[in-house]
Amino acid sequence: MGRVAYARIAPNEDLVQGVEKLCLAEGFRNAFVRGALGSLVDGCLAAGEERYHHIRGPAVEIVSIAGEVRSRDDGSVRASLSGVVADTDGNVFGGTFVAGSNPICMTFEVTLEEWLPSIER
Repeated sequence: MGRVAYARIAPNEDLVQGVEKLCLAEGFRNAFVRGALGSLVDGCLAAGEERYHHIRGPAVEIVSIAGEVRSRDDGSVRASLSGVVADTDGNVFGGTFVAGSNPICMTFEVTLEEWLPSIER
């Protein structure tokens, strides 16, 4: 394991893309999401093949989140985040957060831990 970063994603920025952007800013090529706190304006989670939960807000609460960020051959990174959210009526949904479809409501606090894959010798 490597460094740890505590960061904030701003309102209206996408959750998945925001985590990717934070990793690039910190110089993390690979990382794990270790903790988070915040809410979304609206949410969209993939729940299997061709099935999505579209959760209307405002203030879709993120109950739990887990995920990782992996480097790609072109120098970019790709986040894969899954979790559980609750709407304003208390309905709960789970799945994988769809990139570009989960805007942050107020702010989103996240803890990222760098992962340093072992180098084969």
